[in-house]
Amino acid sequence: MSFASIRIVTDDLDGLVAFYERVTGQQAERPAPVFAQFVGPGASLAIASTATVAVLSGALTPATNRSVFIEFEVADVDGAFAELGPTSEDVVLEPTTMPWGNRSALVRDPDGNVVNLFSRPTTD
Repeated sequence: MSFASIRIVTDDLDGLVAFYERVTGQQAERPAPVFAQFVGPGASLAIASTATVAVLSGALTPATNRSVFIEFEVADVDGAFAELGPTSEDVVLEPTTMPWGNRSALVRDPDGNVVNLFSRPTTD
């Protein structure tokens, strides 16, 4: 089995796409008006309109996540955080060095999902 992607279902496709374009620094692939994706070396982040899962009859509810982090490894957490320019209500954790050595900043995307911008400690 191969891990392929995480998909966020939303009522604000364009807002989430714009946010993740800023986070990733890449243009989303938009194969259909109701779907976008960011393809990376390990997996993809997909963003889809609720119209794509209408057949699931309410199994997915946008903007209700309170248990999953979406994580991006970056070279410079402080720089990535500053470049993103989150508003104070979107900041969960300012750039901080965690007890295990990672540097992390946590922000909320437009749907309220927590996004972790992190870097691993450097080894000399």
